[in-house]
Amino acid sequence: MPYYNYRVKDGRDKVVEGMVQAASASVAADILNDQSLTILSLDEARASFLQRSLAILNRVKIKDLVIFSRQLAVIVSATIPLVQGLRILVNQTENDFLKTIISEVADDVEGGAKLSSALARHPQIFSNFYISIIRSGETSGKLDEVLNYLADQQEKDYDMIGKIKGAMIYPVFIMVGLVVVGALMMIMVIPQLTAVLAESGAELPISTKILIAISSFLTNFWWLLILVVFGAVTSLKMLIKTNKGRYYWDFFTLRLPIFGKLFQKIIIVRITRSLNTLMVGGVSLSKSLEIVADISGNTIYREIILETVREVEGGNPVASVFLRSKDVPPMVSQMLNLGEKTGRFDEILDKIANFYSREVSNTIANLSSLLEPMIMVIMGVAIGLLVAAIILPMYSLASAL
Repeated sequence: MPYYNYRVKDGRDKVVEGMVQAASASVAADILNDQSLTILSLDEARASFLQRSLAILNRVKIKDLVIFSRQLAVIVSATIPLVQGLRILVNQTENDFLKTIISEVADDVEGGAKLSSALARHPQIFSNFYISIIRSGETSGKLDEVLNYLADQQEKDYDMIGKIKGAMIYPVFIMVGLVVVGALMMIMVIPQLTAVLAESGAELPISTKILIAISSFLTNFWWLLILVVFGAVTSLKMLIKTNKGRYYWDFFTLRLPIFGKLFQKIIIVRITRSLNTLMVGGVSLSKSLEIVADISGNTIYREIILETVREVEGGNPVASVFLRSKDVPPMVSQMLNLGEKTGRFDEILDKIANFYSREVSNTIANLSSLLEPMIMVIMGVAIGLLVAAIILPMYSLASAL
């Protein structure tokens, strides 16, 4: 998340300079305005290595944020004074970094700041989406209802992410194990076996020659392979950071066999659930769409949503862009169109989110069932190649003797 250098005037017309971290320049401006500061200049700054390192180390897990949201919702619903409730959460929070943040938020609220403004000072923890929900609850006077709804939606997102991670643990563990064992065999075991075949002077089959060449390369130039892999990963990350590179990467991921449809369903759940949460919280449609565009996590869908914002501001239906796009499933477009015409837009969004959430769960379960036999086939092929390249030539050599 970028940093912004600011130069402002406080309530006593004193010029103050500093740095604030925010998702965008507009969010940084909102943070400063909420503190009754007059902005003189606001420019993006490059974060220092120390700041980037601290941002990596001081991370709050999704689970910690879900628990905080649920506890805060309970406290507000119980009509406990907000500052007192935040102090209680400081003692109940296990994450030390989050504990410090909550303590600072409590100090700001005690000093007269709104909860949304106090949370907005920590954009590395609380997103623009989160702040907007809280701010809408403060404006409407329904902070307890909004917090409960936000906590419910966060728990659903956390459950979905947990299912995805849980389903991928076994295949990833097996694949990593295969790569490690295969590399050790190629470097330590295969050279000893192939040495016997090479010394015999017999004509070796092409599969054995290829295996010997690969083993020799890994034994002598393993460091080169590590450098190539590291360079490729680093180059890919740098390419993805560019606008064009990110677009092509997102386009590629959506077109992947099997996984492309899964990614699409996850994005749709994220968009519809977030949009529903914002609208139920009282955020305007245009503002909700702008926020959802930033948290969609996909450049293609971000452009679709931003174009939808322009269409809505021009007086056109919400579903107009979705109906024209090939990247949005027809069912989603038709349901959005129906929801807008019948005045049940938020209800339709909730139904779409629930439907595709179940689709994601089913797809993950099917993938788990499909990946296990695929891994067994890969292991069988690898063992077969080793047998063909090593065992058979050694058997032929023994028979000849």
